[in-house]
Order: sequence, then C-alpha cells, then structure tokens
Amino acid sequence: MHNFAITGVAGYIAPRHLQAIRDTGNHLVAACDPHDSVGILDRYFPNTAFFSEFERFDRHLEKLKRADSEHKVDYVTVASPNHLHDAHCRLALRVGADVICEKPLVMNPWNLDALQAIEAETGQRVWTILQLRTLPSLLELKARIDAEARDAEGSGKRRKVELTYITGRGPWYDYSWKGQHERSGGIATNIGIHFFDMLMWLFGPAEVNEVHRLDTHRASGFMALRDADVSWYLSIDMADLPFEPEPGKRTTFRSIAVDGEEIEFSTGFTDLHTRVYEMTLAGEGFGIEHARPSIELVHAIRNATPNIDQGAPHPFLANAPK
Repeated sequence: MHNFAITGVAGYIAPRHLQAIRDTGNHLVAACDPHDSVGILDRYFPNTAFFSEFERFDRHLEKLKRADSEHKVDYVTVASPNHLHDAHCRLALRVGADVICEKPLVMNPWNLDALQAIEAETGQRVWTILQLRTLPSLLELKARIDAEARDAEGSGKRRKVELTYITGRGPWYDYSWKGQHERSGGIATNIGIHFFDMLMWLFGPAEVNEVHRLDTHRASGFMALRDADVSWYLSIDMADLPFEPEPGKRTTFRSIAVDGEEIEFSTGFTDLHTRVYEMTLAGEGFGIEHARPSIELVHAIRNATPNIDQGAPHPFLANAPK
C-alpha cells in the first residue's frame, strides 16, 4: 500500500483520482485546496488531514518525510488549476514523492525540462494522466493502424480525420479559473490537449499546425500529422450542439471520423483514471516525454495568430457565430 497526498481536492476531476487511489488499494494521508467544500473526502478517505493553506500542506508533507514515519507520502496527485501544476509537481519531488498530475502536465514546454532536471536530482518520477490512450475502442483503432503500417500496401497511407468536441458550459465557466487564459491556457490547452495527445499517439507528430479560430469559447484549426490530415473544432458553447440539449443536464458531443468512419469514444470513460493509476504504480505509466508533444502543440496554438481564411474550415466553423 502506498501513501498519497492530493492538491486540488475540491475540483471537478478530484473524485476520479480519489476513486483511483482507493480502488488501487492505497491510502490518502493529506489533501489541500483553498476551497473547503471537500465533503467528498468522507466518501473515500474520511481520516485524511486537510489543509486550505498550501504552505501548511507543504510543511505537513515535509514533516512526514523527515519523521520517516509510516505516513510518509509516496505519491502526490496534482489536480489543481493548470498554472499551478508545475509548482505542485516540484513540491512533490522535493518531499521524496512521485507525481501523478492531471493534464496539461505544465503550461510551457520549458517547464518540462526543469522537471526532468529535478527528477534526475531526486530520483523521483513525474507521471501524467493520458487516459484516452487506455480507452478500449481507441486501443483497437491504434492496433489496426499499426498493423496497416506494417503491411507493405498500407505503408505511407494518409488518413483524413475530423475531430469535433462540443461540451456545454454555463456562465460560471468564464468566472472560474478555467475561463481565465493565464490560469488555464484557454480552451485548446484545458480541453483540447486530451484529443491532441490522442491524435498524435495514433497518427504521429504534428508537421503543420494552422489555427483558424481561437477565443474564449471556441477554437479550430488544421494539423498535418505524420500519417493524417486533421481538421479539429472545440467549443464550450451549447449553441454549437447539433441537437437540442436536454434541460438540466450537461450535454457533450464527441465525434472523431477517420476517412469518414465514425470512431466510438463516447463511452467507457468511467474507470480510465483507475487504469492509468494501475499502470503508473506498475512503472508503466505516462511520463514527461509522453506529454511533451501535446504540451508543445498547445503552446504553439495559444500563441498563434488565428486566420479563419486559412485552408478549408471545419464543418462546424461555418455555423458558429462570428
């Protein structure tokens, strides 16, 4: 059994991490969040020490390390706002723990280099959650693509991919850290990174990157990957949904079409964090170099000058408000 601590325990994604820690037979000894709406802890680890001040959390982990007690932390889960990931990873490494960090691992590519240097100094590891790489339907697709690439007739084949992800968000989004570019990195970094990592895992690194639109609620563009041409569209505006949303429910539309064939990836998400935890605890998780391509890509996207006239726009772009 390993001891865990977690930052960002009051956040939306924290319950998936708490469940993964519990379901892999481990224990949560400390949790931190500036917000104190953390009753969720009672469902999973009711005896966890909780801190609303990061400095006291830091001191507690350091004390556990120096006491060399049975409560010394082995892993720190980082589920805090994106701009804090780098600092919270550094804390974990300093107190002799490995890290399991939500996406994006860091905001800027050069932060990865610094974390690798601290890994080398401490002997600890930084891991991240790239859960779409464990989705059964996408694993099947990757196996098929890899098999075709090994076949002489399939080698060099380029595919046409259309990615659409629309997930409705209310006005609260703009007032939270997620709607603040300097804290979340914007929609391409906060939401798109899941899918950009998946696409590059499937079809190779990005060789061309065009941004057609980039604002608070929408982003779109074109990427030429090694083995595919990708047109992508992201939106958090419910007006973009291709159907009437059901009252009182958050509605999401996911679509990825490869050469016109729709790939199912709307189901099977429930236990993916647990699967990534299992892999990580076995030393087979996703490290800094796995995360690097998508971190570099989203950094380029959010610093690009959008050009809506570039290339052929994604089908959803034509219907989106100007």
